[in-house]
Amino acid sequence: MREILVVVLAVAVIGSLVLFLFPYNPLHPPRADETGATEEGIRAVVDANNAFAFDMYSVLSKEEGNVFFSPYSIFSAMAIVYEGAVGDTAEEIGSVLYFPSKEVLEPNFAAVYNGVNSRGVRTGNALWVQKGFPLVEEYVERVEKYYGGKAANVDFVNKPKESVSTINQFIEEQTNGKIKKLINENMITSLTRVIVTNAVYFKGKWKWQFDPSKTRDMEFHVSPEESVAVRMMYMEPEKAKFRYGDFGFMQMLELPYEGNMSMIILLPKQGKEFDPMTGEAITYNYTIEDVEKQLTLENFEKWRSEMKETKLDGIYLPRFETEESYDLVEGMKELGVEDAFDHFRADFSEMSERPLYIDFIVHKAYVKVDEEGTEAAAATAVSFSVTAVRKEKVFKADHPFVFLIQDDGLILFMGRVVDPTKT
Repeated sequence: MREILVVVLAVAVIGSLVLFLFPYNPLHPPRADETGATEEGIRAVVDANNAFAFDMYSVLSKEEGNVFFSPYSIFSAMAIVYEGAVGDTAEEIGSVLYFPSKEVLEPNFAAVYNGVNSRGVRTGNALWVQKGFPLVEEYVERVEKYYGGKAANVDFVNKPKESVSTINQFIEEQTNGKIKKLINENMITSLTRVIVTNAVYFKGKWKWQFDPSKTRDMEFHVSPEESVAVRMMYMEPEKAKFRYGDFGFMQMLELPYEGNMSMIILLPKQGKEFDPMTGEAITYNYTIEDVEKQLTLENFEKWRSEMKETKLDGIYLPRFETEESYDLVEGMKELGVEDAFDHFRADFSEMSERPLYIDFIVHKAYVKVDEEGTEAAAATAVSFSVTAVRKEKVFKADHPFVFLIQDDGLILFMGRVVDPTKT
């Protein structure tokens, strides 16, 4: 009988009893080998991640409601998949994820991975392999060397429940328990042979925190016709200046965390302003759709470059907490990954000599924003089966907005808030 290779690219889960050995301490991911990395190569990897972020957002945002995901998690997981892909399969994955050649990707991804882990974010990879199942040795070595993805043996065939528990607990510990049961037992079959996991977790404090005593019940305008009651945080900065831009149809604000991280919010302009020269009222009625129509990496970088240190009179931001789940197969196909899902055309021969194709890709992400700061985690799972063949400058986020969490230019998380009361 043919085999199944299951690859799970994870970013957040919690488990039960450890029934197999972990590949490493989940709180201390191993360092990758960045020998040969260059400033130009690192920039290429960061740009690839960010370009994919906006492409994937354009797919996920077609559905109504809140959006939250980790492009970095999916990007990292797919980089490990890319390492095992050959021919047209590798070309499609590389094109959709904007990967440079493997020779360029490997040391420079390692440098990005090491950098993320050194700046208050935890991210790690692992290979979970069926006992006795041989992967291509060079593949295993490259995953460990450049992605920190050490291997551990499990027994999917005889002990599927225990194997799932071990993997879930490992990822849960990596992500502080914020995404639970990414993998469940019914995903495992007698043909499951390998699961690859990636985890990323972030918890940061605002550089300038919101005063909890000033948080009030306010309306958040989900649409012109509908409002919901939210706990709206408020900050009246005294000495602090924030990077800010007013682009006519939207305001853009960067809220720094302690360290290099920050949240960037893109808020469509709504309500009235008074022209200081004429005293006439100007009414704005832009929506999140107006922002999303122009939301490309090129435009984002342009807007960001035009933001300036600005003294704001007030900042309003709702508390929110959400967890989102996605099946990414159709989204990946829409972006251009097709051969990898085809029984006959998929080629992952650098990963295994057995003919494999991607069966499913799922992703979970969690975020909580409050007066103190932000906690975020995410997880991705990819399954491989054998082929069967003064105006006052007030920033008031009381209506839907887009936001990103970035680390020195690398987009780790991205989403939108349509209704802060939906978890």
